[in-house]
Amino acid sequence: MTKQTAKLNYLRITPRKVRAVADLIRGLSVNEAEAQLLAIRRRPAVNLLKLLRSAVADLKNNKKMEPEKFYVETIQVDQGPMLKRSLPRARGMATPIQKKMSHVTLVLAENLKLASPRFKIVVPKKIKLPPGEDKSRNREKKPQEKEVAGTKPKKPGFFKKIFNRKAGFAK
Repeated sequence: MTKQTAKLNYLRITPRKVRAVADLIRGLSVNEAEAQLLAIRRRPAVNLLKLLRSAVADLKNNKKMEPEKFYVETIQVDQGPMLKRSLPRARGMATPIQKKMSHVTLVLAENLKLASPRFKIVVPKKIKLPPGEDKSRNREKKPQEKEVAGTKPKKPGFFKKIFNRKAGFAK
């Protein structure tokens, strides 16, 4: 049974917050864990997704194995070093501030009995622009409404008249 380990050290998020997200993906297949992390809108999810994708890429490229057969066996979040700061208070006192860090260890294990993946995750490819081109010019502009010859311009509706900022001067 093959295992793949990936580590993320010195993550500048408190271990308590990272554990809350890590508990959601423990025991899931790689595909489902990635889908779960994409759906979560919490800050540690981005870093854990990057760690998971790193472990999967290592499986594909270095060990030449299929990642669909793997699942998240363990994900362990430990506390790293703390940055100690202080906040000035009244009467010359100071309150200590602890900026905590996390060490995350992810272990993927092989399970041959896993069902086929439920999700198809498509990562959009980044397109490199030729040097000197501006990114803002490549965006498609929204088509503006064209006035057709022989038709009257559309009058503002009922709500536009009622909720106009200068209601007394509505035309």
